[in-house]
Amino acid sequence: MKDTIQKYIPDYYYSKVVDVVGHESTRHVHKEFEIYYMKEGSCTYHIKDYTFKVKPGDVILIPGNTSHRTTYGGVAHSRLLVNCSDAYIPAPVLERLGTIGYLYRNHKVISQLEELFAKIEHEYGHADALSAEVLKCFTAELMFVILRHKNEHEIKREGNDFVSTVQEYIQNNYMNDVKLSSIAEMLSVSQEHLSRVFKQETGIGFKEYLTGFRLQKAEDMLKYETGRAVSEVAYACGFNDGNYFSYIFKKTYGVSPTEVRRKKE
Repeated sequence: MKDTIQKYIPDYYYSKVVDVVGHESTRHVHKEFEIYYMKEGSCTYHIKDYTFKVKPGDVILIPGNTSHRTTYGGVAHSRLLVNCSDAYIPAPVLERLGTIGYLYRNHKVISQLEELFAKIEHEYGHADALSAEVLKCFTAELMFVILRHKNEHEIKREGNDFVSTVQEYIQNNYMNDVKLSSIAEMLSVSQEHLSRVFKQETGIGFKEYLTGFRLQKAEDMLKYETGRAVSEVAYACGFNDGNYFSYIFKKTYGVSPTEVRRKKE
């Protein structure tokens, strides 16, 4: 079956998990467009520097090369996942992604969405020479349903004021020596309380979030500020040790900072 799928639809991947506990992911990026559907259970989705609480019936839409990860907190869940090239996503949808956002929620169309996912699942499991075109049709219809039926209400980044303040502080000061203790003092709360609240709301610890944000900034600099040396990029993004920066960058993205620079060139 795997060989058949690779032969006929090498740039399309569908998976389904049912009543799985855990299944955490590390922060990662890939070139494929991601469509995630939460059927049962819940999770926290971290996309760039945004955090979303995902509920049954929600759809997550992630363009390629966008940093993201999921955390489930030990909650059993069932979900559907599509990773595909942009060739499967209609141009009008790609042009209007900004109007949809990363998290889509409209319970009035759940039955339509699940029907289309069922068609995708069946076609993917019976791949032949026509499957790529059929999947383009089903995926396009899925995306047009989402585009035509807007979110029930504006979806904003979730979390309390403390968490929003920490995230904003990191965004503005990631290049400096950022300490949770200093932010806690600024907010007049204990470091322990702030650490606990931050992890409860985002699903990840303060240090992990800070490092992930710095890595995103470093990746952008490596790609678009080619005049900067790798070591300069590391220090500009708050990493005081160039060797550690190279280690954690490769561990997160699967390629070294130098390889990212070469690919861009």
